[in-house]
Amino acid sequence: MGQSLEQEYKQAKRKSAKPMLWVSMISMTMMFAGLTSAYVVSRKRNDWVSFDLPIAFYTSTILIVLSSIAFILAKYFIKKNNRQLTTASLLSALVLGLGFVYFQFEGFNQLFNAGLVFAGAQSTVKSSFIYGITLAHLVHIFAGIIVLLVVIINHFNKKYSSKDSLGLELGAIFWHFVDILWIYLFFFFYFIR
Repeated sequence: MGQSLEQEYKQAKRKSAKPMLWVSMISMTMMFAGLTSAYVVSRKRNDWVSFDLPIAFYTSTILIVLSSIAFILAKYFIKKNNRQLTTASLLSALVLGLGFVYFQFEGFNQLFNAGLVFAGAQSTVKSSFIYGITLAHLVHIFAGIIVLLVVIINHFNKKYSSKDSLGLELGAIFWHFVDILWIYLFFFFYFIR
């Protein structure tokens, strides 16, 4: 009897995991919708200064897309029970994700060197928004990296297989979410000047 209660609890937990993740991602989406809406409204200000995005943001965009592809491959390979290629794909996703973070900060450095600062007398409304929104996204990326590290540790502990890969799938959904979110923000900043 104790065994069936434990199994029921695990099944209930598995059934609620994806819906809970989707609810949290919807709330994050709403936050970024609010931030980008404020950006659009602020463009009408007289002190709005338009400028090009730093080149490092282009590089970081390519890296986060490649990282998402690596995570897709990890999901594919675990379904085939190919642990070696799953490991390589997960580690690639992590390295590319860390590269994304590096180039985001390099982008901040390029903005700073161009005299575009986050706050203070030298700041512009647009630079403040770009720093603020990008930093908010980086918080989610750091959460994604923690999730990715947990997935990698669980993979090394052989918790995933072709029959049970829920944790890896949940990690992938969140990672793809932060990837898509950055692509949206990148094109938003690129086209809405």
